[in-house]
Amino acid sequence: MAVVMCYHFLSGKLLTHHPKTKMTKNQLTTYLWISTGLLLCHALAAEPLEEPLAPLPLTNTENPGKVALGKRLFHDNRLSNQHTRSCATCHPLDSGAMDGKQRAESADGVAVLRNTPSLFNVGFNYFYNWDGVVTTLEAHTEKVMLNPRIMNATWPELLAALSADASYKKDFAPIYPDGLNKFNLVDALTCFERSLATPNARFDRFLRGEKNALNTGEQQGYQLFKSLGCVACHQGMNIGGNLFQKFGIFGEPKGNPKVADDGRYTVTKNERDLGVYRVPSLRNVAVTAPYFHDGRATSLEEAVDTMAEDQLGKPLSSQERSLLVKFLNSLTGEYLGKPVTRKAVEPR
Repeated sequence: MAVVMCYHFLSGKLLTHHPKTKMTKNQLTTYLWISTGLLLCHALAAEPLEEPLAPLPLTNTENPGKVALGKRLFHDNRLSNQHTRSCATCHPLDSGAMDGKQRAESADGVAVLRNTPSLFNVGFNYFYNWDGVVTTLEAHTEKVMLNPRIMNATWPELLAALSADASYKKDFAPIYPDGLNKFNLVDALTCFERSLATPNARFDRFLRGEKNALNTGEQQGYQLFKSLGCVACHQGMNIGGNLFQKFGIFGEPKGNPKVADDGRYTVTKNERDLGVYRVPSLRNVAVTAPYFHDGRATSLEEAVDTMAEDQLGKPLSSQERSLLVKFLNSLTGEYLGKPVTRKAVEPR
């Protein structure tokens, strides 16, 4: 009876047996084999793992029309004051969505900026810029365009330049009834930016239950990532991007920053925020060097050592470093169905 009911539950009544009917030995054996097989298949089926990190969603829910319009704006040099740079200038999507330079190049060629973070998966962040000066992607987008050190645009000039292009009026009209204005422009841009997700990293597949998506070394690296405490700051779906931490808790990080930077203190004016920065996402970290707000670490191994020694106070053995780097390499996702890559960049 128990065997029959077990199979009845799992199979959706493909086979039935009345409890008052006596089963033959062959029938009982058949039920036992089928039930055992179904239970084994159920046990081996890929099921999501219970972990402190979560995989990125596989589908994009943004409005396709807004995404297409935002993509056009993203690559338009007219968003900058001199019409010499677009969003894609510093965030090339075919190269990790970042410029690969130690520090971003300012519009005037004089101001010293911080390292350019990747825009991939930016929609999953809770804070933006290294100092968290804004908390919405819309505010971040507008701030970058109007920043005199980056795009140096003004709304009157920007809207006049784009409105003079009849094709923009035509493209805005069916999506936004009130046409081309600053609110709709920012909305289209941010919809596109939110579409810049890179799902299906091998680590995501592992989290979804595909246990063989990571090899033994990568799985050991992940366990080390958790046991050392890295996951305390690099957590959530984006593996970072949603809290702040002082850079150098147990010591001064190696490398000469050359430029004084007070971090989040410039936003809050609170003494405790001196040298505090937004914890970056680790997604695609293997292809987005250099690292940290000032780009001081040129290799993933160097960045891992800095974090272990100066953030956690736990120097690593060469084997531990190797395992962590192997795990971090599994965080590289796919954009539009292709692995995220980067182009070689000439050092400044």
